[in-house]
Amino acid sequence: MNAAVKPTPATVTQPSDREVRTERIFNASRERVWKAMTDPALVAQWWGRGNKLVIERMEVQRGGHWRYVEHAPDGQHGFEGRYREVTPMERVVRTFEWDGMPGHVVVESVMLEDLGDGRTKLVTLSLFHTTEECDGMLGSGMTEGLNQSYVALDKVLAALG
Repeated sequence: MNAAVKPTPATVTQPSDREVRTERIFNASRERVWKAMTDPALVAQWWGRGNKLVIERMEVQRGGHWRYVEHAPDGQHGFEGRYREVTPMERVVRTFEWDGMPGHVVVESVMLEDLGDGRTKLVTLSLFHTTEECDGMLGSGMTEGLNQSYVALDKVLAALG
C-alpha cells in the first residue's frame, strides 16, 4: 500500500439491537488475508493494535481453542474463545470473551469476500447475548481499537505481497 494513501476506516453498523457488523476492504488477495488471520506469527503483528501480543493458543479448527494476551500500556488483557466453524479462505465462526468480563461471550462470524480485483472484503458480524452487552461494546472504544488493528493488518498484508 502506498504510504501516502490514508486507510479507509471500517464501516460499523448495527443490524439489530444485539449485533454489530464491521466491514473493511483490504488491498490484498483473499489468500493473503486468510493467512494473516490464521498464522499465529502474523496475527501477533496486527491483532493487538500495535501492542505486544502473545498468542498462547490458536487451534484454527472446529472445536479448537484460541487465546491471545495483549500487553498494553494499561496492563495485560486476555481474550479467548472456541472455533465453531472454519471454512478455509471463506469463513470463521468463533466465540470471543474478554478476561475483564468473564461470562459475557460474543459469537463472531468472519467472512472473506474475494472482490476479484486483488482486494478482499472482510465482514465481521458480532452477536451479543443482550442489548446491554452490545451497547457496552460499542461504547468501549471498540471501533478505534479495531481500526488501529486494521492499519497494522494493512502493513502485514503489504509485507506478505
